Amino acid sequence: MSFAQQGGVATLPPSSPKYLKEILVPDFEPLWSPVQIGSTALSNRVALAPMTRISATADGHATDRMASYYESYARGGFGLLITEGIYPDTAYSQGYLFQPGLATEGQAQSWAIVVEAVHLAGARIFAQLMHAGSQTQGNRFVGSAISPSAIAPKGEQLAFYRGEGPYPVPGEITAAQMDEVRDGFVSAALHAKQAGFDGVEIHGANGYLLDQFLTDYLNHRTDNYGGSPENRVRFAAEICVAVREAVGPDMTVGIRISQAKVSDNDHRWSGGAEEAQVIFETLGATGINFIHTTEYRAVAPAFETGPESLAALAKQHSGLTVIANGNLDDPETAASLLRDGDADIIALGKAALANRNWPHRVRNNLALDELNTNLFAPVADIKDWELELPA
Repeated sequence: MSFAQQGGVATLPPSSPKYLKEILVPDFEPLWSPVQIGSTALSNRVALAPMTRISATADGHATDRMASYYESYARGGFGLLITEGIYPDTAYSQGYLFQPGLATEGQAQSWAIVVEAVHLAGARIFAQLMHAGSQTQGNRFVGSAISPSAIAPKGEQLAFYRGEGPYPVPGEITAAQMDEVRDGFVSAALHAKQAGFDGVEIHGANGYLLDQFLTDYLNHRTDNYGGSPENRVRFAAEICVAVREAVGPDMTVGIRISQAKVSDNDHRWSGGAEEAQVIFETLGATGINFIHTTEYRAVAPAFETGPESLAALAKQHSGLTVIANGNLDDPETAASLLRDGDADIIALGKAALANRNWPHRVRNNLALDELNTNLFAPVADIKDWELELPA
Protein backbone atom coordinates (compact mmCIF):
# COMPACT_ATOMS: atom_id res chain seq x y z
CA MET A 1 0.00 0.00 0.00
CA SER A 2 1.10 3.58 -0.64
CA PHE A 3 0.08 4.75 2.79
CA ALA A 4 0.27 3.54 6.36
CA GLN A 5 -2.73 2.63 8.42
CA GLN A 6 -2.70 4.32 11.84
CA GLY A 7 -5.68 3.61 14.06
CA GLY A 8 -7.84 2.89 11.04
CA VAL A 9 -7.00 6.28 9.40
CA ALA A 10 -5.13 6.43 6.10
CA THR A 11 -2.03 8.62 6.58
CA LEU A 12 0.01 9.93 3.66
CA PRO A 13 3.78 9.53 4.02
CA PRO A 14 5.73 12.81 4.48
CA SER A 15 7.41 12.28 1.08
CA SER A 16 4.09 12.27 -0.76
CA PRO A 17 3.50 15.33 -3.01
CA LYS A 18 -0.10 15.31 -1.85
CA TYR A 19 1.08 15.49 1.77
CA LEU A 20 3.40 18.36 0.97
CA LYS A 21 0.60 20.24 -0.77
CA GLU A 22 -2.26 19.61 1.63
CA ILE A 23 -0.52 19.25 4.99
CA LEU A 24 2.64 21.34 4.95
CA VAL A 25 1.07 24.06 2.76
CA PRO A 26 -2.53 24.60 3.90
CA ASP A 27 -5.24 24.93 1.26
CA PHE A 28 -6.42 28.55 1.31
CA GLU A 29 -7.46 28.45 -2.35
CA PRO A 30 -10.95 29.92 -1.70
CA LEU A 31 -9.26 33.21 -0.75
CA TRP A 32 -7.59 33.59 -4.13
CA SER A 33 -10.37 32.86 -6.61
CA PRO A 34 -11.64 35.90 -8.55
CA VAL A 35 -15.15 37.18 -7.92
CA GLN A 36 -17.57 39.67 -9.47
CA ILE A 37 -19.38 42.02 -7.11
CA GLY A 38 -21.86 44.18 -8.99
CA SER A 39 -19.94 45.85 -11.81
CA THR A 40 -16.60 45.30 -10.07
CA ALA A 41 -14.29 42.38 -10.88
CA LEU A 42 -11.95 41.42 -8.02
CA SER A 43 -8.76 39.40 -8.44
CA ASN A 44 -9.23 37.70 -5.05
CA ARG A 45 -11.63 37.56 -2.11
CA VAL A 46 -9.59 39.39 0.52
CA ALA A 47 -10.71 42.95 1.27
CA LEU A 48 -9.45 45.71 3.51
CA ALA A 49 -12.16 46.57 6.04
CA PRO A 50 -13.00 50.24 6.65
CA MET A 51 -11.06 51.69 9.58
CA THR A 52 -11.22 55.23 10.97
CA ARG A 53 -7.78 56.84 10.54
CA ILE A 54 -8.58 60.61 10.99
CA SER A 55 -5.71 61.75 8.77
CA ALA A 56 -7.41 64.11 6.31
CA THR A 57 -6.92 67.88 6.30
CA ALA A 58 -9.04 69.89 8.71
CA ASP A 59 -11.43 70.70 5.86
CA GLY A 60 -11.88 67.04 4.91
CA HIS A 61 -9.56 66.64 1.93
CA ALA A 62 -7.71 63.38 1.31
CA THR A 63 -3.92 63.73 1.37
CA ASP A 64 -0.83 62.24 -0.27
CA ARG A 65 -0.19 60.43 3.01
CA MET A 66 -3.60 58.76 2.71
CA ALA A 67 -2.85 57.83 -0.90
CA SER A 68 0.35 56.09 0.21
CA TYR A 69 -1.51 54.37 3.03
CA TYR A 70 -4.18 52.85 0.78
CA GLU A 71 -1.69 52.10 -2.00
CA SER A 72 0.33 49.97 0.44
CA TYR A 73 -2.62 47.60 0.90
CA ALA A 74 -3.13 47.35 -2.85
CA ARG A 75 0.56 46.50 -3.32
CA GLY A 76 0.24 44.00 -0.48
CA GLY A 77 -2.25 41.94 -2.45
CA PHE A 78 -5.70 42.99 -1.20
CA GLY A 79 -8.17 42.67 -4.06
CA LEU A 80 -10.59 45.26 -2.64
CA LEU A 81 -10.10 48.23 -0.33
CA ILE A 82 -12.99 49.87 1.53
CA THR A 83 -12.13 53.30 2.82
CA GLU A 84 -12.58 54.70 6.29
CA GLY A 85 -16.00 56.31 6.87
CA ILE A 86 -16.36 59.46 4.73
CA TYR A 87 -18.88 62.12 5.69
CA PRO A 88 -21.39 62.89 2.91
CA ASP A 89 -22.74 66.37 3.73
CA THR A 90 -21.84 69.71 5.29
CA ALA A 91 -24.46 69.52 8.02
CA TYR A 92 -24.72 66.81 10.68
CA SER A 93 -22.89 63.86 9.11
CA GLN A 94 -19.28 64.46 10.21
CA GLY A 95 -18.27 62.21 13.09
CA TYR A 96 -14.61 63.01 13.75
CA LEU A 97 -12.23 65.93 13.37
CA PHE A 98 -9.81 65.35 10.47
CA GLN A 99 -12.25 62.89 8.95
CA PRO A 100 -12.34 62.97 5.13
CA GLY A 101 -15.45 64.02 3.25
CA LEU A 102 -17.10 63.59 -0.13
CA ALA A 103 -19.51 66.45 0.41
CA THR A 104 -17.85 68.93 -1.98
CA GLU A 105 -16.24 68.99 -5.41
CA GLY A 106 -12.88 69.80 -3.83
CA GLN A 107 -13.07 66.79 -1.55
CA ALA A 108 -13.96 64.57 -4.51
CA GLN A 109 -10.94 65.86 -6.43
CA SER A 110 -8.65 65.09 -3.50
CA TRP A 111 -9.84 61.47 -3.44
CA ALA A 112 -9.04 61.03 -7.15
CA ILE A 113 -5.32 60.84 -6.25
CA VAL A 114 -6.00 58.03 -3.78
CA VAL A 115 -8.13 56.09 -6.25
CA GLU A 116 -5.55 56.39 -9.01
CA ALA A 117 -2.75 55.11 -6.75
CA VAL A 118 -4.84 52.09 -5.72
CA HIS A 119 -5.82 51.28 -9.29
CA LEU A 120 -2.23 51.51 -10.51
CA ALA A 121 -1.27 49.02 -7.78
CA GLY A 122 -3.86 46.54 -9.06
CA ALA A 123 -6.75 46.76 -6.56
CA ARG A 124 -10.32 48.06 -6.59
CA ILE A 125 -11.60 50.60 -4.05
CA PHE A 126 -15.00 51.48 -2.57
CA ALA A 127 -15.83 54.68 -0.69
CA GLN A 128 -17.66 54.11 2.59
CA LEU A 129 -20.24 56.85 3.14
CA MET A 130 -20.98 57.46 6.82
CA HIS A 131 -23.41 59.70 8.69
CA ALA A 132 -22.41 59.70 12.35
CA GLY A 133 -25.77 60.80 13.78
CA SER A 134 -25.65 60.99 17.58
CA GLN A 135 -22.33 59.12 17.68
CA THR A 136 -20.41 62.17 16.48
CA GLN A 137 -17.28 63.24 18.35
CA GLY A 138 -16.33 66.25 16.25
CA ASN A 139 -18.13 68.25 13.57
CA ARG A 140 -16.78 71.51 12.13
CA PHE A 141 -20.13 72.46 10.59
CA VAL A 142 -22.56 72.25 13.53
CA GLY A 143 -22.33 71.98 17.29
CA SER A 144 -25.18 69.51 17.78
CA ALA A 145 -26.25 66.09 16.55
CA ILE A 146 -29.36 64.36 15.21
CA SER A 147 -30.69 60.86 15.73
CA PRO A 148 -33.99 58.96 15.33
CA SER A 149 -34.93 59.99 18.89
CA ALA A 150 -33.52 62.36 21.49
CA ILE A 151 -31.54 59.57 23.20
CA ALA A 152 -27.76 59.62 23.71
CA PRO A 153 -25.68 56.58 22.73
CA LYS A 154 -24.38 54.37 25.50
CA GLY A 155 -20.80 54.69 26.67
CA GLU A 156 -18.33 57.52 26.17
CA GLN A 157 -16.42 59.04 23.28
CA LEU A 158 -13.05 57.54 22.31
CA ALA A 159 -9.91 59.47 23.15
CA PHE A 160 -7.92 58.00 20.23
CA TYR A 161 -10.50 59.61 17.92
CA ARG A 162 -10.07 62.92 19.78
CA GLY A 163 -13.32 62.45 21.72
CA GLU A 164 -13.93 63.14 25.39
CA GLY A 165 -16.74 62.47 27.85
CA PRO A 166 -20.25 61.09 27.32
CA TYR A 167 -22.14 61.59 24.09
CA PRO A 168 -24.57 64.54 24.31
CA VAL A 169 -28.28 64.06 23.83
CA PRO A 170 -29.08 64.61 20.13
CA GLY A 171 -32.07 66.30 18.58
CA GLU A 172 -34.77 64.10 17.06
CA ILE A 173 -34.34 64.11 13.31
CA THR A 174 -37.21 65.72 11.38
CA ALA A 175 -38.75 64.57 8.11
CA ALA A 176 -37.06 67.48 6.31
CA GLN A 177 -33.69 66.56 7.81
CA MET A 178 -34.17 62.95 6.72
CA ASP A 179 -34.65 64.20 3.16
CA GLU A 180 -31.41 66.18 3.49
CA VAL A 181 -29.56 63.11 4.79
CA ARG A 182 -30.86 61.04 1.87
CA ASP A 183 -29.83 63.74 -0.61
CA GLY A 184 -26.40 63.91 1.04
CA PHE A 185 -25.76 60.21 0.51
CA VAL A 186 -26.79 60.52 -3.14
CA SER A 187 -24.61 63.58 -3.73
CA ALA A 188 -21.60 61.96 -2.04
CA ALA A 189 -22.06 58.78 -4.08
CA LEU A 190 -22.01 60.85 -7.27
CA HIS A 191 -18.87 62.61 -6.02
CA ALA A 192 -17.34 59.16 -5.41
CA LYS A 193 -18.15 58.18 -8.98
CA GLN A 194 -16.58 61.43 -10.18
CA ALA A 195 -13.41 60.62 -8.21
CA GLY A 196 -13.16 57.22 -9.92
CA PHE A 197 -14.20 54.93 -7.07
CA ASP A 198 -15.38 51.50 -8.21
CA GLY A 199 -18.24 51.47 -5.72
CA VAL A 200 -19.72 52.86 -2.53
CA GLU A 201 -20.57 51.23 0.77
CA ILE A 202 -23.38 52.86 2.77
CA HIS A 203 -22.52 52.69 6.47
CA GLY A 204 -25.47 51.14 8.27
CA ALA A 205 -23.47 49.61 11.12
CA ASN A 206 -21.48 50.24 14.31
CA GLY A 207 -23.90 52.67 15.94
CA TYR A 208 -23.90 55.43 13.31
CA LEU A 209 -27.08 57.12 12.08
CA LEU A 210 -28.64 54.36 9.96
CA ASP A 211 -27.82 51.80 12.62
CA GLN A 212 -29.44 54.09 15.20
CA PHE A 213 -32.70 53.67 13.27
CA LEU A 214 -32.24 49.88 13.48
CA THR A 215 -31.58 49.97 17.23
CA ASP A 216 -34.70 49.59 19.36
CA TYR A 217 -33.38 51.45 22.42
CA LEU A 218 -32.25 54.45 20.32
CA ASN A 219 -35.34 54.59 18.10
CA HIS A 220 -38.58 55.43 19.92
CA ARG A 221 -40.30 56.93 16.88
CA THR A 222 -44.03 56.41 16.37
CA ASP A 223 -44.05 57.15 12.63
CA ASN A 224 -43.21 54.83 9.71
CA TYR A 225 -39.56 54.73 10.78
CA GLY A 226 -39.99 53.37 14.30
CA GLY A 227 -41.41 50.37 16.11
CA SER A 228 -41.29 47.21 14.02
CA PRO A 229 -38.14 45.93 12.28
CA GLU A 230 -39.87 46.65 8.96
CA ASN A 231 -40.16 50.31 9.97
CA ARG A 232 -36.73 50.66 11.55
CA VAL A 233 -34.93 49.36 8.43
CA ARG A 234 -37.00 51.58 6.13
CA PHE A 235 -34.68 54.63 6.12
CA ALA A 236 -31.58 52.57 5.33
CA ALA A 237 -33.47 50.82 2.53
CA GLU A 238 -34.65 54.13 1.07
CA ILE A 239 -31.09 55.42 0.98
CA CYS A 240 -29.92 52.21 -0.71
CA VAL A 241 -32.58 52.63 -3.39
CA ALA A 242 -31.77 56.32 -3.91
CA VAL A 243 -28.02 55.75 -4.22
CA ARG A 244 -28.48 52.71 -6.46
CA GLU A 245 -30.68 54.69 -8.85
CA ALA A 246 -28.40 57.76 -8.84
CA VAL A 247 -25.07 56.13 -9.69
CA GLY A 248 -26.36 53.71 -12.33
CA PRO A 249 -25.45 50.09 -13.04
CA ASP A 250 -21.76 50.73 -13.73
CA MET A 251 -20.99 51.40 -10.07
CA THR A 252 -21.19 48.83 -7.27
CA VAL A 253 -23.36 49.69 -4.25
CA GLY A 254 -23.69 47.96 -0.89
CA ILE A 255 -24.36 48.49 2.80
CA ARG A 256 -22.52 47.56 5.99
CA ILE A 257 -24.62 46.05 8.80
CA SER A 258 -23.77 45.04 12.38
CA GLN A 259 -25.40 44.42 15.72
CA ALA A 260 -22.62 45.77 17.96
CA LYS A 261 -21.67 49.44 18.07
CA VAL A 262 -18.63 51.57 18.76
CA SER A 263 -20.14 52.41 22.14
CA ASP A 264 -22.07 49.17 22.78
CA ASN A 265 -20.16 46.01 21.85
CA ASP A 266 -22.72 43.66 23.38
CA HIS A 267 -25.85 44.79 21.55
CA ARG A 268 -27.95 42.13 19.80
CA TRP A 269 -31.17 42.57 17.85
CA SER A 270 -34.01 41.81 20.24
CA GLY A 271 -36.01 40.06 17.52
CA GLY A 272 -33.23 37.55 16.88
CA ALA A 273 -33.12 35.58 13.64
CA GLU A 274 -36.62 36.71 12.64
CA GLU A 275 -35.55 40.35 12.83
CA ALA A 276 -32.42 39.53 10.84
CA GLN A 277 -34.58 37.97 8.15
CA VAL A 278 -36.68 41.14 7.85
CA ILE A 279 -33.61 43.38 7.70
CA PHE A 280 -31.73 41.32 5.13
CA GLU A 281 -34.75 40.60 2.92
CA THR A 282 -35.63 44.30 2.87
CA LEU A 283 -32.10 45.39 1.99
CA GLY A 284 -31.78 42.61 -0.57
CA ALA A 285 -34.80 43.97 -2.44
CA THR A 286 -33.34 47.49 -2.87
CA GLY A 287 -31.25 46.74 -5.94
CA ILE A 288 -27.86 47.00 -4.21
CA ASN A 289 -25.08 44.50 -4.90
CA PHE A 290 -23.72 43.45 -1.52
CA ILE A 291 -24.13 43.39 2.24
CA HIS A 292 -21.07 43.70 4.47
CA THR A 293 -21.64 42.19 7.91
CA THR A 294 -19.32 42.98 10.80
CA GLU A 295 -19.31 41.20 14.15
CA TYR A 296 -16.69 40.67 16.85
CA ARG A 297 -16.31 37.15 15.47
CA ALA A 298 -17.65 36.70 11.95
CA VAL A 299 -18.04 32.92 12.31
CA ALA A 300 -19.82 32.97 15.69
CA PRO A 301 -23.58 32.36 15.95
CA ALA A 302 -25.44 35.65 15.68
CA PHE A 303 -28.07 34.53 18.19
CA GLU A 304 -28.42 31.90 20.90
CA THR A 305 -31.31 30.27 19.04
CA GLY A 306 -29.27 28.87 16.15
CA PRO A 307 -25.83 28.21 14.72
CA GLU A 308 -25.96 30.69 11.84
CA SER A 309 -23.56 33.63 11.81
CA LEU A 310 -24.78 37.08 10.84
CA ALA A 311 -22.99 36.67 7.50
CA ALA A 312 -24.76 33.35 6.88
CA LEU A 313 -28.13 34.93 7.68
CA ALA A 314 -27.38 37.81 5.31
CA LYS A 315 -26.45 35.32 2.59
CA GLN A 316 -29.55 33.25 3.21
CA HIS A 317 -32.08 36.07 3.26
CA SER A 318 -30.69 38.79 0.98
CA GLY A 319 -29.58 36.79 -2.03
CA LEU A 320 -26.67 39.22 -2.42
CA THR A 321 -22.91 38.98 -2.36
CA VAL A 322 -21.81 39.00 1.30
CA ILE A 323 -18.60 40.45 2.72
CA ALA A 324 -17.85 39.20 6.24
CA ASN A 325 -15.67 40.96 8.81
CA GLY A 326 -14.68 40.08 12.35
CA ASN A 327 -11.59 38.30 13.74
CA LEU A 328 -10.75 36.52 10.51
CA ASP A 329 -7.01 36.95 11.08
CA ASP A 330 -6.44 33.19 10.85
CA PRO A 331 -6.34 32.22 7.16
CA GLU A 332 -7.99 28.84 7.76
CA THR A 333 -10.95 30.48 9.52
CA ALA A 334 -11.25 33.00 6.70
CA ALA A 335 -11.05 30.35 3.99
CA SER A 336 -13.57 28.09 5.75
CA LEU A 337 -16.15 30.88 5.79
CA LEU A 338 -15.88 31.07 2.00
CA ARG A 339 -15.67 27.31 1.58
CA ASP A 340 -18.89 26.81 3.57
CA GLY A 341 -20.74 29.36 1.45
CA ASP A 342 -21.54 31.68 4.37
CA ALA A 343 -19.77 34.61 2.71
CA ASP A 344 -18.23 35.50 -0.65
CA ILE A 345 -15.47 37.89 0.47
CA ILE A 346 -13.66 38.32 3.79
CA ALA A 347 -12.62 41.74 5.11
CA LEU A 348 -9.70 42.29 7.48
CA GLY A 349 -9.28 45.21 9.87
CA LYS A 350 -6.71 44.90 12.65
CA ALA A 351 -5.05 41.96 10.91
CA ALA A 352 -4.52 44.21 7.91
CA LEU A 353 -3.12 47.01 10.05
CA ALA A 354 -0.58 44.53 11.39
CA ASN A 355 0.12 43.03 7.94
CA ARG A 356 -0.55 45.37 5.04
CA ASN A 357 0.61 42.53 2.77
CA TRP A 358 -1.50 39.84 4.49
CA PRO A 359 -2.56 38.24 1.17
CA HIS A 360 1.05 38.09 -0.01
CA ARG A 361 2.22 36.54 3.26
CA VAL A 362 -0.53 33.95 3.46
CA ARG A 363 -0.22 32.97 -0.18
CA ASN A 364 3.51 32.42 0.29
CA ASN A 365 3.19 30.70 3.69
CA LEU A 366 5.02 33.50 5.50
CA ALA A 367 4.60 34.39 9.17
CA LEU A 368 2.13 37.09 10.19
CA ASP A 369 2.96 39.95 12.56
CA GLU A 370 1.00 40.86 15.68
CA LEU A 371 -0.74 44.24 15.82
CA ASN A 372 1.34 47.08 17.26
CA THR A 373 -1.09 48.99 19.49
CA ASN A 374 0.96 52.16 19.03
CA LEU A 375 -1.08 52.55 15.85
CA PHE A 376 -3.81 53.97 18.10
CA ALA A 377 -1.65 56.19 20.32
CA PRO A 378 -2.06 58.97 21.03
CA VAL A 379 -4.65 59.14 18.23
CA ALA A 380 -5.60 56.60 15.56
CA ASP A 381 -4.13 58.47 12.62
CA ILE A 382 -1.73 57.19 9.96
CA LYS A 383 1.75 56.85 11.40
CA ASP A 384 4.78 57.52 9.17
CA TRP A 385 6.32 54.10 9.89
CA GLU A 386 3.00 52.54 8.93
CA LEU A 387 3.67 53.46 5.29
CA GLU A 388 6.80 51.28 5.07
CA LEU A 389 5.53 48.04 3.56
CA PRO A 390 7.41 45.04 5.00
CA ALA A 391 8.82 42.37 2.71
